[in-house]
This record gives sequence, C-alpha cells and structure tokens, in this order.
Amino acid sequence: PLIEPERPTIATLMKKRGYHTAAIGKWHLGLQWPTQNYEPLKNPNEKYPNIEFLKPIKGGPRALGFDYFFGISGSLDMSPYCFIENEHTVGIPSVPKDPLYQQQGEGFMVPGWRDDNVDVKFTEKTIQFIQDHTEYNKDQPFFIYLATAAPHRPCDVQPDFVKGKSKAGDRGDMVVLFDWVVGLINDELERLGLNESTLIIVTSDNGARATCFNGEDYGHKSNGPWRGQKGDIWEGGHREPLIVNWPKFIKPNLISKETLCLADFFATFAALLSLPCPTEFAEDSFNMLPIILGEIQKNTIRNSIIHHSSNGKFSIRQKNWKLVKGLGSGGFTLPARIIPKKGDPKGQLYDLELDPYEKYNLWKKEPEIVNRLERALKMAKRKEIS
Repeated sequence: PLIEPERPTIATLMKKRGYHTAAIGKWHLGLQWPTQNYEPLKNPNEKYPNIEFLKPIKGGPRALGFDYFFGISGSLDMSPYCFIENEHTVGIPSVPKDPLYQQQGEGFMVPGWRDDNVDVKFTEKTIQFIQDHTEYNKDQPFFIYLATAAPHRPCDVQPDFVKGKSKAGDRGDMVVLFDWVVGLINDELERLGLNESTLIIVTSDNGARATCFNGEDYGHKSNGPWRGQKGDIWEGGHREPLIVNWPKFIKPNLISKETLCLADFFATFAALLSLPCPTEFAEDSFNMLPIILGEIQKNTIRNSIIHHSSNGKFSIRQKNWKLVKGLGSGGFTLPARIIPKKGDPKGQLYDLELDPYEKYNLWKKEPEIVNRLERALKMAKRKEIS
C-alpha cells in the first residue's frame, strides 16, 4: 500500500465530522494481498499466484477511513480480474483471463467475469449505498469517492447500450458511459431530494490519450486544443475538467481560471469541515474553497504548481510562466526525449497567457525567468512542497 496507515486522508477527515464514507471503483494505491505471512506479492500473474483468497486483504480503503469499499485493484487492465468488497474478493479468481482486451495483462479472473459490467456494477453499488444510507442513517452526512473504470483502457469492453453512441470510437463510447454513470447518480439524488445540498465534484487524474487504441481519433480532440496527451509534460497531459455542482451554495455558470491541483482537495475539505489542515501530512495542499464558492480573491492562492511526466520529466508553473526541464514530451507523444545539440535550448519555457498551446519555446530569450523557475523547482524538490 502506498499510503502509510498513520497518514490522514479525506475520508478520515470526514469521519471526524460524523460522515458515513465509501470508496467505490478503481483502487490504485496498493493492497496487501493475503500471501503467506502477508509478504509482498511478487507476481500476481503467475500460473498459481501465492494468494490465499479466503483470507482478508489488508491496507485497503477500509484501513484509511472508509466504512465501505467495493472496487477493483488498479485499473481494468490489471489482474486479478475480480471485485473486492471490503476486505475480500467477490468469488475466487481461479481461471485464466479470457478473452484479453486492449492492454489487459494475463492473470486470473473469477468464473463468469464480465469487463463490460464493471462500471454498471460500480453505479449500482453507489446508488445502493446512497439509498441504504438515506433509509438507515438519514441524519448522518455521507461521502463517496467514486473512481470509474471508464474511460481508461481497455475501451473495447463498453456495454451494448453505449456502443456507437459517441461516433468517436470505443474511447468516445466509454466517455458516454461515464456521462451515463454521473447522470444516473445525479438522478437518484434528485429523486431522494438530496441534490440541492449534495456537493458533487467531477474531475480526472490526468489528460486523455490522443487516440483510440487503434490509432484513430475520429475527428475528436480528446484534450481539446492543448498540446500533448496523457503522460506528457505539456498541458494536454495535466489539464483536466473540474466540474463542481452544489446548488445550495454555488451559483450556476461560474468559471474560474485559478490554478488548482487535485492535492488541494485535502486542505479544501478540511476547510469545508472547519477542521485544521495537518500541514505535516498535507505538504502540498491549498484551500480552494473560496474559489469553489465563487468568492473574489485579491491574490492567487497557489503560487506555483509542479508536474512530472510519465518518464519523470519535471515542470514548474508560476503565474503565466511554465518551465520544463528537458526537451520532448516526456511521455507518449514522440519524441519523448530530445538531446539538445550545441546552441539549442536545454529545456522549454512557455508564456501560457500569450501562448497557451505551447508553440513557442522562450528558453533562450528569457534567461532570467529560466533561472528563477529552476531555482524555485530545486527548492520545492528539497522542501517537498510547491
């Protein structure tokens, strides 16, 4: 598990205010599988993985503040292919995965496993949690962290009711599936009379791949006009939608250009709950609640933001300036890495206000800004904050 058991999470913050908490969907933060003596799992894809599936799984969401968990370990291209409910698998992964879809690794699945039913089941479990909570704990607030499998690959496992709906290939259809999930849950909240007071946040952890698995984009720009894609250091790899709905407290159609990072949700939820933010754990989290509520700010809340690409290329942004250490995308877009020739810039510098699509590298024209941002990045790495 990647999260130390003593490290607070948003779920543990919620518990302090009496919330009933659930994590549903992908769990990409590691699990302690029940091997002999719970030693680290070496290879879950071996023919007979040394996992005693009847024993409880440790180190999952329930050890980190969540009352209930229903999900999968990692994403839908990782074995074992089974649901996990709380600390146990739903069934025993006992047969080789067949068929294997896009990017799926070999491994074991539970008999009768259906990839196209995963997000449908996550949606059912989310709605069931809300219904049960309303019936049995109606005076207690609830918090749900839902991480759908869609639109992460494999995308050729979409349910029949979304196939062809997007006219943008199988990945586009998986985006339609995600919209269906959000819509169904929102409809249930409206039916129960909870939509006005329920805060809903829709976002993503990274930019999208530029094409479907077959290399086609079907005329659809999955990252809009931004340069690059998932894994890249450019804006297409890191700019994601952030949609917030809270009718009781947020006016409709508000748009903010404030720089915000997903890490900021910890401090933001602490503020929402009127709890102190433990800075020794929330090393890089800033309270964005005023921005979400549409309050006018004289000064920017987050002075800088740091990203890195899938192969470890770093960037730092301060206001309109963005510096990238090195040349190339650092990710899926080729070339990922460029060795500078004599006289070439050693890195990339963009003015995102005048050049939001990162077309004009100003590294050699703005040496003072390069030096300032390089120092800031070095200092942030040393202090482990941005």
